[in-house]
Amino acid sequence: MVSGPARKSPAGATERALVVRVDFGACTLRADDGRLLEAIVRGSVMGRRKALGNAVVVGDMACYSIERERNVITGVEPRRNVFSRRASGERVEEQIVAANLDQIVLVVSLRDPEFKPGFADRVLAQAAHQGIPSRLALNKVDVADRAEARSRLDDYARAGVAGLAVSAKTGEEVDHLRQVCRGRRTLFVGHSGVGKSTLLNALAPTLELVAGEVNRVTGKGRHTTTAAWLVRPEPDLELIDTPGVRGFGLWGIGPRDLDQAYPEFRPLLGECRFADCRHDREPGCALHVAAKSGAIAPRRLESYLKLREELEAESGGGTHGRGRARGDA
Repeated sequence: MVSGPARKSPAGATERALVVRVDFGACTLRADDGRLLEAIVRGSVMGRRKALGNAVVVGDMACYSIERERNVITGVEPRRNVFSRRASGERVEEQIVAANLDQIVLVVSLRDPEFKPGFADRVLAQAAHQGIPSRLALNKVDVADRAEARSRLDDYARAGVAGLAVSAKTGEEVDHLRQVCRGRRTLFVGHSGVGKSTLLNALAPTLELVAGEVNRVTGKGRHTTTAAWLVRPEPDLELIDTPGVRGFGLWGIGPRDLDQAYPEFRPLLGECRFADCRHDREPGCALHVAAKSGAIAPRRLESYLKLREELEAESGGGTHGRGRARGDA
């Protein structure tokens, strides 16, 4: 339950609280004692456009004061990291999803809806680019082919991304996932319909998040969560739910530096026969040799080539590094 202004303090005194939700310029803060407070944002914080944008995001530590019986955010403390994406729409701009994270859990499924490697690799590339550890939670394993599930997880394990086969419905490995989230502020990201909110409910039953279903006609998920929301069901468990999405645009990554966003590629870069190797059909390509030997997953190399092609097309062959990658593939 959200309360009103914070407890009485001297006029103009500044206090600190964690931003747990942002809605159209109004924010919900969590005070040190656990109380939730509604706050507005001072215009000077929002900038010239007088729009909140990325000025205050979930995970920020906000500075606020009480003015005329209202909590007013006057600034945010420096962020140690952010997780971003390209904002939807035609305008090329950054959308910061959340700040000050310890890890990202990407929730996927093999069926209902089917696994989207293009989407998964975009999210993981963005996390790697921004230096945030990531994990994979393969949900709905109770209705999946176990061999295929293990194969997918093995592909990402070779990329340095640990994974778990879980079932929000049966509870399989949910306790294990809860343990790897303890003590780490964790952002959950997922394609619409993969059961992300259901999984979060299983991790913290008191949340009662609205769970969506897959549209039986289109095979696509319905959106349930409408804004990022940080919850703390236990003192050492901070989970951030995000709206399910059907596409993910990269931010700050161009076609020429995309290979750096695939961690398993990094030790091999510079080992190709040709210095300008594009890792496509050139002889002596270290990445293709590694894929043939099983050192890296062939599916990941295929995904990289497809994504780079999209980035090149969208940038007109340039390298401005603000990819709009759409794909569900």
